[in-house]
Amino acid sequence: MNPWSAAFREAAVSGSLASLASAAVLAAMGRRETPSAAAPMNATSQWLWGQREALRADRPDARHTVTGYLVHHLAASFWAVLHARALGDRPELARPGPALASAAVTGAVAALVDLKMTPERLTPGFQHRVSTQAMVATYGAFVVGLAAGSLLVRRARERRDMAQRRERMGM
Repeated sequence: MNPWSAAFREAAVSGSLASLASAAVLAAMGRRETPSAAAPMNATSQWLWGQREALRADRPDARHTVTGYLVHHLAASFWAVLHARALGDRPELARPGPALASAAVTGAVAALVDLKMTPERLTPGFQHRVSTQAMVATYGAFVVGLAAGSLLVRRARERRDMAQRRERMGM
């Protein structure tokens, strides 16, 4: 299988889990720290609507919340593709410890790039709505989702490959 194709397949799962897990934490932190659970995700819509508008949107709505989640999901998927491609086809990453460690490196790089190296308008935006503690929890959830997705895909691939070997051997 083409390495990029394999990376995109893995990223579809791991990026989705990372996106959902981190969005859930953002919603919980938003509910605790802002006027609304939607406020942090709404802030991510600054990519399209600008900070002035996005950082003031507190209530859930299609313009800010849906757009914010789509941007968030695309960003998580981007990091998931890079993560899967960088890891390649290393069998040891189908175990929880190494999968979590590699996802932690990806999460740390993502946080560094997102928050320190990106032009302000293209930052996640939610850093303006929640505390540093909430940000750590958000990126932590991203890491767990990324690792879980990678594990699921890599273990399924291992089982499939093993079944194909057995079939070829006539077992």
